[in-house]
Amino acid sequence: MDHVNANPAIRQEASQEASSKASGETVVEARGLGLTFETNDGPVQALSNVDLVIGKGEFVSFIGPSGCGKTTFLRVIADLEQPTEGDIRVNGMTPAEARRKRAYGYVFQAAGLFPWRTIEQNVALPLEIMGYSRAEQKERVFRTLDLVNLAGFEKKFPWQLSGGMQQRASIARALAFDADLLLMDEPFGALDEIVRDHLNEQLLDLWARTGKTIGFVTHSIPEAVYLSTRIIVMSPRPGRVTDVIESPLPRERPLDIRETPEFLQIAHRVREGLRAGHSDD
Repeated sequence: MDHVNANPAIRQEASQEASSKASGETVVEARGLGLTFETNDGPVQALSNVDLVIGKGEFVSFIGPSGCGKTTFLRVIADLEQPTEGDIRVNGMTPAEARRKRAYGYVFQAAGLFPWRTIEQNVALPLEIMGYSRAEQKERVFRTLDLVNLAGFEKKFPWQLSGGMQQRASIARALAFDADLLLMDEPFGALDEIVRDHLNEQLLDLWARTGKTIGFVTHSIPEAVYLSTRIIVMSPRPGRVTDVIESPLPRERPLDIRETPEFLQIAHRVREGLRAGHSDD
């Protein structure tokens, strides 16, 4: 098909423009973004000339080989790393301003729950820090636990829950203060395939119900294709965007959609994009 063989730069520009127009509002905008770490062994360039626009309500996955800068880019959005080149805006603000305004929630690879606090207390932690009243904390905790299907587990401790349930509690904690942007750094990577499939389904349902904008890092091609409205393919270090793939799949996606020709065609393009990124080295 012609669109598969189009120039990657043209594909990327067209995809960004289509996304921006469709959403009507830009949540993340990166222009010429680069980041070089200074190490004892010399400088390490993690990101190079990244141009990307994420529109409101999108589900955008980042995929690429280990060390390609996927997580680094997510951390730049969250103001956990500072770029050394270019510019990035989150809801029209610098990442530091967005962080101070609690404009995003962040879900790490590990659930990171405190074992001495109950699930309710873990989810309430950012609300405590932000100064919410006890009544408001309780309402938000119960609402977000219900969103992730953990109602009834408020008084349990993390060690009493499965790994998948712990990750759902971590997602609830990130949702508790109702930020419009949810950043997820390979949250299901350590889980077995059956649990991962189940959480993928639940995450799509959560996204449909909340309308959040989601940035999602993964190493899994099927996961990226199943979840996303757009897939950002990145090259080996220094991380560059080698392809931006718009998904034609409907937003309501049963798991068996992964066996359809449309799904397999998108997965093939992702795989080809990953290969092209390697061949450019």
